[in-house]
Amino acid sequence: MDLDNIRIVLVNTSHPGNIGGVARAMKNMGLSRLYLVEPRQFPHEEADWRAASAGDVLQSAVVTPTLEEAIGDCQFVVGTSARERRIPWPLLDPRQCAQRMASASSQQQVAVLFGREDRGLTNEELKLCNLHLHVPTSEAYSSLNLAMAVQIVCYELRMLQAQPVLPRSEDDQWDTPFTSVENMERFYVHLEQTLTDIEFLDPAAPRQLMSRLRRLYSRVRLDEMELNILRGILTETQKWVARANKSR
Repeated sequence: MDLDNIRIVLVNTSHPGNIGGVARAMKNMGLSRLYLVEPRQFPHEEADWRAASAGDVLQSAVVTPTLEEAIGDCQFVVGTSARERRIPWPLLDPRQCAQRMASASSQQQVAVLFGREDRGLTNEELKLCNLHLHVPTSEAYSSLNLAMAVQIVCYELRMLQAQPVLPRSEDDQWDTPFTSVENMERFYVHLEQTLTDIEFLDPAAPRQLMSRLRRLYSRVRLDEMELNILRGILTETQKWVARANKSR
């Protein structure tokens, strides 16, 4: 496991004190890469105060205007989710997820996304993720402070680092690097356009088709060569459609 390859991403955080609390939670557990997507107030003195001795984590934080910029170069993305979605996604608890993140981080860039304090991540943001993480809290009171949620995930990663050897994962033996979020998003645009061209997808009545295809490819995870093969198939399909339309 390489903690330097794991980034904590906070999306549209409204309270600067929570950003400081997250920085402190991260440093407690040995993580240092903090990304902030369009924070409401940052830099801010309350963030500095709450961070205590983790000011260096705040100072090195990367601020981006979009989530796509924050995770575009990542090959493995985990989104925290507090509720069931219309289309179920692979869902793990923090301990299970930490195993997957730790294994991936040896060779890949890993991101863990935390959403807004009041409503979490949107469905569109969660579609960018390979896995969804859910903290199994008490039904009597399920609300978690943002820094607490980050602390739980970072703690599980820390506990794995304390183990002398992590089990070798299938990812470690893969022959080609896994593709990035940025390249996957280009693929989804290409796929949707091709499905529309062959009249398999009706843009006026998509019926969750692209969401389900996103779930499929996120679950499988494509490497760079596999993605190039699929993009090539889509390109040739579009050529056949263009020739067919021209001959009509």
